[in-house]
Amino acid sequence: MSIRGLLVAAVVAAAVPLVDATALAGEADVVGVEMRPQGPGLWRFDVAVRHDDAGWDHYADKWDVVGPDGAVLGTRVLMHPHETEQPFTRSLTGVAVPDGVAEVTVRAHDKVHGYGGRKMTVTVPR
Repeated sequence: MSIRGLLVAAVVAAAVPLVDATALAGEADVVGVEMRPQGPGLWRFDVAVRHDDAGWDHYADKWDVVGPDGAVLGTRVLMHPHETEQPFTRSLTGVAVPDGVAEVTVRAHDKVHGYGGRKMTVTVPR
């Protein structure tokens, strides 16, 4: 290959972005929500999340219960990857849902993509 050919190949190779292997795990998806009353206005949420956790650099690290106005009503922080447990379910108790709120949305978050995966909206049982 000529010097010019080598230079062109080097420029092309430098222009190709390097893909971080952790980015391949995709976004965190909420795949199940169960909501149970705990007392007046208080609820327990059991939430199933699916994410191809790829170790400590890329895993589903929390999920939120969000009201219709966008206010976060509760957050369950996930402290470690769940590489061998997919989907996984975790609970959050004592979530106060204001009177008159008919639906809440549960969204998941991961360390690389943030929010953006599949959410689930559930009707507040009355």
